[in-house]
Amino acid sequence: MIYNSFNFIVVFPLLFLLYYAIPATYERARNAFLLLVSYLLYLQWEPVYALVLLGVTIVTFATAIFIEYATRRKLYLTLGVIVSLSPLIFFKYSNFINDNINALFSTLGLNFHLPGLNWAIPVGISFFTFQALGYLWDVYYKRQQVERDFLTYALFVSFFPSIISGPINKASLLIPQLKNIRPYFDYTKAVAGLKAILWGMFMKVVVADRVAIYVDTVLPNYENYTGITCFVASLMYTIQIYADFAGYSLMAIGVGRVLGIELTQNFRRPYFAVSVTDFWRRWHISLSTWLKDYIYIPLGGSRCSKARNYVNIFITFLVSGIWHGANWTFVVWGALHGVSQIIEKALGQQACHYRWFGKSVKIIITFLIVNFAWIFFRMPSLNDACGVVARIFDLSIPFSVFSPGGTATLYMVLGIIMLAVKEIVEEFGGGARMPFNNRRAAVRWGSYAFVMVMILLCGVFSSDQFIYANF
Repeated sequence: MIYNSFNFIVVFPLLFLLYYAIPATYERARNAFLLLVSYLLYLQWEPVYALVLLGVTIVTFATAIFIEYATRRKLYLTLGVIVSLSPLIFFKYSNFINDNINALFSTLGLNFHLPGLNWAIPVGISFFTFQALGYLWDVYYKRQQVERDFLTYALFVSFFPSIISGPINKASLLIPQLKNIRPYFDYTKAVAGLKAILWGMFMKVVVADRVAIYVDTVLPNYENYTGITCFVASLMYTIQIYADFAGYSLMAIGVGRVLGIELTQNFRRPYFAVSVTDFWRRWHISLSTWLKDYIYIPLGGSRCSKARNYVNIFITFLVSGIWHGANWTFVVWGALHGVSQIIEKALGQQACHYRWFGKSVKIIITFLIVNFAWIFFRMPSLNDACGVVARIFDLSIPFSVFSPGGTATLYMVLGIIMLAVKEIVEEFGGGARMPFNNRRAAVRWGSYAFVMVMILLCGVFSSDQFIYANF
């Protein structure tokens, strides 16, 4: 279900009422209802791909039980990981592998062509696969008890608020909540959830989708625009992908809270990071935590020589790049983040030891590095990404900035300013100072009404999919 759609506005209140109509003492009935809803919503995309979701769920559920009782635990873990990863590799990376093999054959002058797949990628496959594998590894390392209730485990893997674009939840966070009896209705948690849904909707339709109009006009046709316009478009994409993905995460967290379930935090104002290392403590926190726990630390983490530690960092972020997509642009994007962190660590610049001016300089430098890397993330090929970078640094082109139009520009700028003000206040003043959290009811409800009016007046209601749903 797309959160920025009319269906969500109509369907979710109905699901909410039906869910709370089930008595709290019938916890298994509530979980069965949520599992049914999760699969019915997933079936809306490509019904046959629900079999992939179910298959990964069954394999990891059974493998965890085998690991608990078997003597050859590592063998079962390896087999479970291979089988669970197979659909992800098959659907997401087959064409990428085929294309590169065919390019190699062509370079060698061989008249041979491997056929590619003409199938869509199962939506959310990267997220639910990594979540299930995280559970499997936690069981193997004895950080998580084996879950013997298939209903609870299946809901953990497929819980509908987070299955499409995360967050990637740990079993230790989500499974206990699904197993424990939840109250009839937690008013405080529901209010916090509705606030998160409202602000997430604002980030998506007022900021991300409005900014996308500018980005999608300029970057695909960068040859026709000046360097400064391309640079502004790259800045706009940096804003777009944050507002889009963080907006989705907020709505997913909000939906979970309304249902009495807490999901993991996924963003913490990443563009105020003082280093690329700090950026990954704030951006897509659930993925960076997953990569640290299941890639970086098993490789040796920082408990090794400096050279080996740098290799571990680089490999971890190559995996991050490959996870995001089957394209060399994502590999380069991951490599840029890995190299940046290695340089920071070598120079001792992962943290900030300066006062306000030095900290401001570090924030700006980090933002520009991240913005530069996003160009490779956004463009469809390395040639296009390098073309945009070359265009930005081409000083021979006359200075001018493309404007999409008076009203469109006004809406875009207004949305960005509102988002920036909220981020600044939360980063430096604390969330308690926000109008949503004001003690006076008139201020709170006035801010709710204002944001809703902004959504209705300035939002782009095209039901566009969230960017990270493609990953």
